[in-house]
Amino acid sequence: MLQNQQKYSDLIKQKALKFGFQSCGISKAEFLEDDAKPLENWLKNNYHGEMQYMENYFDKRLDPTLLVEGSKSVISLSYNYFPEEKIDSLDNFKISKYAYAEDYHEIIKDILKDLVTVLQEEIGAFHCRIFVDSAPVLERSWARKSGIGWVGKNANLITKQNGSFYFLAEIICDLDLIADHETIDHCGTCRKCIDACPTDAIISDKIIDGNKCISYATIELKNEIPESFKGKMEDWMFGCDICQDVCPWNRFSKPNLQEKFQPNSYLKDFKKENWQELSQDLFFEIFRKSPVKRTKFAGLERNIKFLMEK
Repeated sequence: MLQNQQKYSDLIKQKALKFGFQSCGISKAEFLEDDAKPLENWLKNNYHGEMQYMENYFDKRLDPTLLVEGSKSVISLSYNYFPEEKIDSLDNFKISKYAYAEDYHEIIKDILKDLVTVLQEEIGAFHCRIFVDSAPVLERSWARKSGIGWVGKNANLITKQNGSFYFLAEIICDLDLIADHETIDHCGTCRKCIDACPTDAIISDKIIDGNKCISYATIELKNEIPESFKGKMEDWMFGCDICQDVCPWNRFSKPNLQEKFQPNSYLKDFKKENWQELSQDLFFEIFRKSPVKRTKFAGLERNIKFLMEK
């Protein structure tokens, strides 16, 4: 039995790397005891702002066996999205690197489906569900438990080898696998992310007040952007990478090799004047397959107008 557990665990990690994933780690599917109180406090403090969905399925967020019946293991995976070229911000509005290209949800989900198919051919049939930022799964907690990386002061998962510019995904399954160990927190006394945040959204180690976060304001917030953000947005029209850009560990980030993550040509060619003339039709043409479609035309238009107000 133990021999098969090790064999299957090793096989899953080997195949994951062959399918382009950066890292793969395994955790036992059990209640996330250490995360229950912090999550409860974060919600009680209303740090989730208008993200009411974060209040839903509290138990499922903490217990994977409620999400996937009979599950025994959580396989955590990371997929690099760091771009080869950074879009010029001179006389331009900024967009988070993860949104430079096509929507990662479907791309990674398709890769996961192919990975599972290959695994079932070699291991035999097993019950599982795949997740790519699309269900009540505490992805960073599972990735932390599986040893992929540690949660930094900016609440992003960080690795010594690759920094933090990657997506997280999970396969929750009924295979009884060998669990990995957590890694050490290597942030030390560094405060670069905390000090660099122009809106003071990182209120303490690993705790983000969403109401103050530029990413939240430009993506999740449906109402008008509060006046408290005026003059502090640093030209971010969708998302924000400031706390990642200043992280010393991201000097080790390497360009991704995924063709579908190559920057949208419009983003490279546009300047502020072009964005100010954006129409509904052009928005759809540019962002039809992009994560930016989440904010909708009205949301992006609101962000651009707010940035232009002096």
